[in-house]
Amino acid sequence: MVVYVQDINGKPLMPTKRFGWVRRSLRDGKAVVVERCPFVIRLTYATTNYTQPITLGVDAGTIHVGLSATSAKEELFAEEVVLRKDIVDLISSRRETRRTRRNRLRYRKQRFSNRKINKGWLAPSVRQRIDAHLKAIEDVYFILPITKIIIEVAQFDTQKIKNPDISGTEYQQGEQLGFWNVREYVLARDGHRCQCCKGKSGDKILNVHHIESRKTGGNSPDNLITLCETCHKAYHQGKVCLKIKRTKSLRDAAVMGIMKWRLYDELKLRYPDVSMTFGYITKYNRIRNNIEKSHISDAFVISKNFKAKMLSYYYLVRKTRRHNRQIHKAKIMKGGKKKMNQASFEVKGFRLFDRVFYNGKIMFVTNRRSSGYFAIRDINYKNQIELNYKKLNLNRCKRNMIQLLIK
Repeated sequence: MVVYVQDINGKPLMPTKRFGWVRRSLRDGKAVVVERCPFVIRLTYATTNYTQPITLGVDAGTIHVGLSATSAKEELFAEEVVLRKDIVDLISSRRETRRTRRNRLRYRKQRFSNRKINKGWLAPSVRQRIDAHLKAIEDVYFILPITKIIIEVAQFDTQKIKNPDISGTEYQQGEQLGFWNVREYVLARDGHRCQCCKGKSGDKILNVHHIESRKTGGNSPDNLITLCETCHKAYHQGKVCLKIKRTKSLRDAAVMGIMKWRLYDELKLRYPDVSMTFGYITKYNRIRNNIEKSHISDAFVISKNFKAKMLSYYYLVRKTRRHNRQIHKAKIMKGGKKKMNQASFEVKGFRLFDRVFYNGKIMFVTNRRSSGYFAIRDINYKNQIELNYKKLNLNRCKRNMIQLLIK
């Protein structure tokens, strides 16, 4: 284990493994605890600020982010951050609720003059991912005197993923070229035939069905399929089970292409020494140095201190929402009345996603009831247990994330 140290002004110093000195400093009042996971102390007396060069390797991604801070001799910090995937669903829920309020509950004249998109606007799901990267890097700067950042970014050719033989002017001629709209393209792609019964029902009326919910899957052609009206109705009545699955979505590849330069530019504005590397370089260095593939090890390789001794543990962080918003929990009942399925921000002293101890294990509060009965799960949202709050010991960490030390 490594203890991270700050000077009297909160400026990070080199970390230490002298646990006896740390205990004596805390006992004598020469240091105070700042964070517990990772363990950070702040000195209460003036000291020298000698530091060594430390490089932070960042393996950027749309779902997982790897971070590794290394000096020439050893790895000082390793962390894997799991990003949120609920942004699209929550925004869709908010949009549905707002449309209900504006249209079905009461009439309001349409107003479109106040709609505008500012320069540099990004979709909220993309903006959240960039902010999560910046916050993770900022947290490392809080505990270590980082001198250099190396970030690996990737850009994917989504059209070449679909069609490896594409070239030249074919890039300007998409798969929907010559069709009036997406529906016409999907019907032509499926041969104007039901993909469930293959025309056996004899129903000539064709519908375009969403394989995944429109709320999260969108209206892209790979999420649409042709069904006759008979099969379509039977499916929604639960009488027919479709064995067709959506083709692999290229959303992550597209998001990574959007994130690439925006993330790099914002890092250059915040920090003095930022450079970029690419996946093929990381792969070559990882194989050359016989290092196992993972998000943490990729970040270690990106830092380019190959002779440094790797840590035997890392921190696993899962990003969560800050609050349980009222608009995401409101249920519209008959007559336009809203039923609120939401507990208070703090119940019996516990908040959503608080870290707790139960039977010697670290768990996290995922559901709360005003009666005091909570549901707790592990960091992967598995192994749910329901019990009374009196059996839990609170060990709260930073807000907007749940954090665990993995050995």
